[in-house]
Amino acid sequence: MTKTAFLRPRSAPAEPMESLTGLLREWLPLQRWFAGKDRPVTDLGVLSMTELFPGCLHMLVHAGHGGVPAPGGTLPAGDCYQLLLGVREHPSPRLGKALIGRVPDGRLAGLTVYDALHDPRAAQLLLERLRHPGAAGPLRFECDGSQQVPAGLVPRLMTAEQSNSSLVYGDEYILKVFRRVQPGVNPDLEVPGALARQGCHRVPAPVAWLRTTHPFNATLGVLQPYLRNASDGWTLALDALASGDDFTAQSHALGRATADVHLALSTAFPIGAPGENGRTATAMTERLTAAAHAVPALQPFVPGLRAAFAALTTCDAGP
Repeated sequence: MTKTAFLRPRSAPAEPMESLTGLLREWLPLQRWFAGKDRPVTDLGVLSMTELFPGCLHMLVHAGHGGVPAPGGTLPAGDCYQLLLGVREHPSPRLGKALIGRVPDGRLAGLTVYDALHDPRAAQLLLERLRHPGAAGPLRFECDGSQQVPAGLVPRLMTAEQSNSSLVYGDEYILKVFRRVQPGVNPDLEVPGALARQGCHRVPAPVAWLRTTHPFNATLGVLQPYLRNASDGWTLALDALASGDDFTAQSHALGRATADVHLALSTAFPIGAPGENGRTATAMTERLTAAAHAVPALQPFVPGLRAAFAALTTCDAGP
């Protein structure tokens, strides 16, 4: 029996854990995905806490920075963050950079808490939960039944990250864990899923995902195929320019791919609000004007693009 055996999945806000929240209050602002670095954390509350497996806690915490409650809500203004915390008596020395601190008292007294996404064992167990749909407290593990994710894939945490954390499994799949959580379906799940249903395979389709039903419905993570050799178009263009290579064929292929995705999106998410096309066309025209001013070489293409944007506004009138 370990010291974490008393932990149980919870579907309601967890009782206060002052020692743990005290450690998190100091640790959170140091993380690059924390949005409130320039503001002190005045309030930190546990919204939900679930034991995913022995020694690993899933938590949603609310970090407030003072001020009045958000409109229509009961919490002060602030943000909700997703944490996966490892809890051990003696963590591996390899987890040094992930350590949050030792809990001095309370239910976790004497245990050391750390960011579990840095722990290969925890990362592998997280993938196993995604491979086998089910529930744990308010958490829901779901997947596309037509795709089978193999077991035993070696995980590694990507380091070049901003607002999220990503685990790569065996260079075959990538799990994006959303740190700052907002109500509703995350676009990283909604958009690729919609494209897949339209038969567009330009974007990797979701294989499995994690969501919560408390304190609100929200997407927490998405597992997709990992494109190990992927590069963005801007980088490709700069590399071709630097080496003096002809970028014509590549730019045409990028344009074709972009068109395919947008055509699929227009079917999956039809525009219904009156005047929305006109507003979009106006914004695109403004960006075109600014770009052509900054790069005079674009001037020959401006008339044709303006005409295409103007044609977009006629779609608001319907057939």
